[in-house]
Amino acid sequence: MLPYPQAYLDYLHYFMYERDYFECHEVLEAYWKEHPNSPLRTVWVGLIQVAVGAYHHRRGNRAGALKMTASAAEKLTPEGLRELGIDAEPYLAQLNDRIEQLRRDPLAPYRAMSIPFADRELEAACLRRCGLAVWPPADRRIADDLLHKHTRRDRSMVIGERRSSLLAKQLERGGQR
Repeated sequence: MLPYPQAYLDYLHYFMYERDYFECHEVLEAYWKEHPNSPLRTVWVGLIQVAVGAYHHRRGNRAGALKMTASAAEKLTPEGLRELGIDAEPYLAQLNDRIEQLRRDPLAPYRAMSIPFADRELEAACLRRCGLAVWPPADRRIADDLLHKHTRRDRSMVIGERRSSLLAKQLERGGQR
């Protein structure tokens, strides 16, 4: 049994195999919200931002990609990444290379990133889940529907949560007068 949450294993599957960065964000954000006191809280947010940055970059939103990836790099620590079985130094180097590329060239083309594993058992479990012996090429053709996945989701719950939050803030401000 691996010592990692299922949501993290799902994140790795979506990131490394499906290249479905939207789902990476969804599964890990749900976990992060359910575990607000996790000692890895900041690392979860950083990984979510890496996925969001990749999603933006692939869609051509390079400003959004730069913002999210730079924010992720600030949150991800070698210690936190190692705790999650990631080979921290090459992973952080990839992120920093991506940030510099986006800063230098606002039209920098999207290239998929891979997560280097330090925990070989974790990597083997992820490969087994995908039915693979080795990871497929990072830049293989990805279905076009992944590019615009966010436009097809049901946002009614998110909109309701935002309305409730706004109302609570308005009531709080009204009570402070």
